[in-house]
Amino acid sequence: MKVLLTGKNLHEIEPLLESHQMELVDNDPELIICHGGDGALLGAERDYPGVPKFPIRDSETAPVCERHSCAKRLESLFSNQAKQTELIKLTGTVRDKKLISINDIFLHNRERVSALRYRVWIDDELYAREIVGDGVGMATPHGSTAYYRSITHSIFRVGLGLAFSNSTEVVNHLVLPDNSIIRIRILRGPAIMVGDNSPQYISLEEGDEAVIRKSPDKAIILGLDDFMCRHCRQLRHKDKYKVL
Repeated sequence: MKVLLTGKNLHEIEPLLESHQMELVDNDPELIICHGGDGALLGAERDYPGVPKFPIRDSETAPVCERHSCAKRLESLFSNQAKQTELIKLTGTVRDKKLISINDIFLHNRERVSALRYRVWIDDELYAREIVGDGVGMATPHGSTAYYRSITHSIFRVGLGLAFSNSTEVVNHLVLPDNSIIRIRILRGPAIMVGDNSPQYISLEEGDEAVIRKSPDKAIILGLDDFMCRHCRQLRHKDKYKVL
């Protein structure tokens, strides 16, 4: 099997790979092992879309429990015990430009001292004639535990989530069917459209429209259910908030 290794602190994982039957490559991989956190996984999918990923937490930055140590995670992978999960993705388009994301796609005000004014349609039905705020965007169920949660203080398991950031009006956050199409017109900008943790973005001016919908593509992740268990999270938070 041709395996590409990505992430930081690779000295922790490289020696553990020597006992497994694989070929470490720099291109055309059959599998990508992502060593790090959520960002490493998102970045690997962006750089190598569609190639199966196996994420492993970097214990130097996120402590893990004994059951999910790097060695045991690799053992589960190469003994074919790692469960495969398919994650839906989102596509955001503005004119002929496109972003594809696992977690979310958001429109934000480009000028931090000036709010956006925008109009929203859901499946071509007008939902809000004018909203004033910092931004608006859509999240997948996987992404609902990230930025969407910080805005809405909630998560969801099915569908797509529509969230409004710091709007001056009382606007309901929505969980919609996953075939919903959101269209957003900028009434006063400028704005940027961003996806996941990508440094790339798309600029929008007054009158521009963005369309966000579920992508036909999916991300294939192995061992996602064991990426960080409840005990790992407890260790992480204990370490994060300890008194120095």
